[in-house]
Amino acid sequence: MNILLLGSGGREHAFAWKIVQSDDCSHLYVAPGNAGTASIATNVPLGITDFEGIHDFILEKSIDLVVVGPEEPLVKGLVDYLHNQPKTAQTPIVGPSQLGATLEGSKDFSKRFMQRNHVPTAAYETFTADQLEAGLAYLETQKLPIVLKADGLAAGKGVLICLTLEEAKASLKEMLEDQKFGEASSKVVIEEFLTGIELSVFVATDGKSYKILPEAKDYKRIGEGDTGLNTGGMGAISPVVFADEAFMKKVEEKVVKPTIDGLAKEKIAYKGFLFIGLMNTDGEPYVIEYNVRMGDPETEAVLPRIESDFVTLLKGIATGTLDSYQLQISPNYATTVVMVSGGYPGSYQKGYTITLPESVSGAEIFHAGTALNENGELVNQGGRVLAITGMGENIDEALSNAFATVKGISWDQSYFRKDIGTDILKLMKK
Repeated sequence: MNILLLGSGGREHAFAWKIVQSDDCSHLYVAPGNAGTASIATNVPLGITDFEGIHDFILEKSIDLVVVGPEEPLVKGLVDYLHNQPKTAQTPIVGPSQLGATLEGSKDFSKRFMQRNHVPTAAYETFTADQLEAGLAYLETQKLPIVLKADGLAAGKGVLICLTLEEAKASLKEMLEDQKFGEASSKVVIEEFLTGIELSVFVATDGKSYKILPEAKDYKRIGEGDTGLNTGGMGAISPVVFADEAFMKKVEEKVVKPTIDGLAKEKIAYKGFLFIGLMNTDGEPYVIEYNVRMGDPETEAVLPRIESDFVTLLKGIATGTLDSYQLQISPNYATTVVMVSGGYPGSYQKGYTITLPESVSGAEIFHAGTALNENGELVNQGGRVLAITGMGENIDEALSNAFATVKGISWDQSYFRKDIGTDILKLMKK
């Protein structure tokens, strides 16, 4: 198969790494890709929202399968666009319809979907700018802390946890009146704060059947001990010790099944990945959010644990034949440490030369914000630059392999969290 993968982050490098291992892949194109994907596939200078350009490229290269990595083209309707064009109407695509992608594109839409389909989630209300006074009054009736979420896409930064009523009121005004997150906060969801341990559950679905992929835990904040600003993700671990068999059975029965059934019942076309952000609250699962693609950096910890053919999985999703796929998961651990540019998630300098180790043992280096400069040198090009995934029979071995590899990588002002996995280790010793 000729396969086109859209995206340029660590998630897409991990996808590419897994795809090219399959005998079913004849040629992999990545648009636009990064320096890591360039070493194993053909990068294509196409924007992920250049729908016309993507359409023409599919025809030019006789693409047999399109895999959409990030959420933006899905929310903007890429799948609908391609399936409404006569020459790409039958092209298999891994990614939901625009309506399906609204599960991530609108927090209010996804919360209403959960309510209709009896999926456990936190209590909430939604407010717009002309309902600001009602929103402020609603805050006065709620317990603290309270969560404020921008309704639309905000690059993972549109969620605020407010500890005081004053902070909550000021933040609501900033979001609705001052458009703190732009158009994304034209609506704000005010949500009950859930306590517990957070994890990510990933589901592959062809709209009828589903496969639950390995779960993971990610680390969102920039500082050690989960302090400081939110980021796109500073690390991830899979499997998750607090997601035992009994808990995952509840997740399947109370969350996954009603979600997939709800999509079918409401005639929402969905052939793709569903990322379910969950809170384990005293052994009960509550959905924090849906995302309509794989997570990043969780993908870099999840895919190394999938032992069955990955392209067969992708083909099953896109062609409605997922029920016959036999998913095989390794019992081993995968731990991902993200290396970022100094200053991230704020401003940072680009163009520093990156030194990589000559050899790596027990780990994979996935590229995210990297590029090659005019001299062919590897340089940092984004905030999150590299994701290093260590593998091992236990979490200690996996972490050791990840951090040993991180120590062999350097560029000016690079930063990473040294405490990835320490919370899991503490839980395991209890």
